[in-house]
Amino acid sequence: MTATNHPSPARPQRNRKPVTVRRAASWALIILAVAFSVLPFYWVLRTSVSTNGSLASNATNLLPADFNLGAFKRVFGLQSAEEAMAEGGSGAHIDFWLYLRNSVLFATITTVGALFFSAMAAYAFARLRWKGRNAVFSLFLATMMVPGIFTALPNFLLIKNLGLLNTLIGLVLPYLFMSPFAIFFLRQFFLNMSREVEEAAMLDGAKHLRIFFQIVLPNAAAPLATLALLTFIGQWNEYFWPLLVANQDDLRVLTVGLGVFKAQAPQGAPDWSGLMAATLVSALPILLLFIAFGKKIVNSIGFSGIK
Repeated sequence: MTATNHPSPARPQRNRKPVTVRRAASWALIILAVAFSVLPFYWVLRTSVSTNGSLASNATNLLPADFNLGAFKRVFGLQSAEEAMAEGGSGAHIDFWLYLRNSVLFATITTVGALFFSAMAAYAFARLRWKGRNAVFSLFLATMMVPGIFTALPNFLLIKNLGLLNTLIGLVLPYLFMSPFAIFFLRQFFLNMSREVEEAAMLDGAKHLRIFFQIVLPNAAAPLATLALLTFIGQWNEYFWPLLVANQDDLRVLTVGLGVFKAQAPQGAPDWSGLMAATLVSALPILLLFIAFGKKIVNSIGFSGIK
């Protein structure tokens, strides 16, 4: 018997685009932009694992100056003031876990409240028919162009007159109800939802409140999660309002606490290693969340019709 050799199917060849000057320049610009974006984070990491005494003499060195993890020990309260000063620290105290708890409470409460009330307002703008709806929605959109610093003083006077300074309620109240961006974001999604299920529910006797909780909200889980992440990140990084309203140590959030820690310099110079270590630890949860859900954020924004 003679064996027949079957020719193997030819592999499809990929058409590689020729390398042109424009293509090379585009990649060079992309790499440069990524490098400029990553460099600050690397510099924070490099400073946090260096000693303060070696930073001045190795200011331009890209590698850590006298590698040391003492800054992280100071952040987590595992190092005494004497040990910190021996390593070049300022000896200042930072109650990291207290500030972390306050930041989690502040960001979580404001995110949940803003999401709930913004979803209700967005549903009213998208589904309910009432006089002046478009005018009110345009007014909401116009408030997006007003910088937050313009409303800080009126809000502060209101919280002061209500006697809510240095309280958790006064801290979260201005952000608790709704935001124009959240209303616009969710309204765009609700407008793209099919009305057939809602109309069928109305024929069965369901009211708008039941439709909102049992039909609309479950179908809007993806944009709600995206908006929750964006809102949480924004509230986590909030600085001016917590600084303005809560000046007691037991209500300080991480951003304010880091500023106070920087200002406490018994030796005349800030503890840069400790400050960068605390900054890195406080930013790490947000970075991990954004890395994990960044693609979903982009897809949800595109689906909602935001250009």
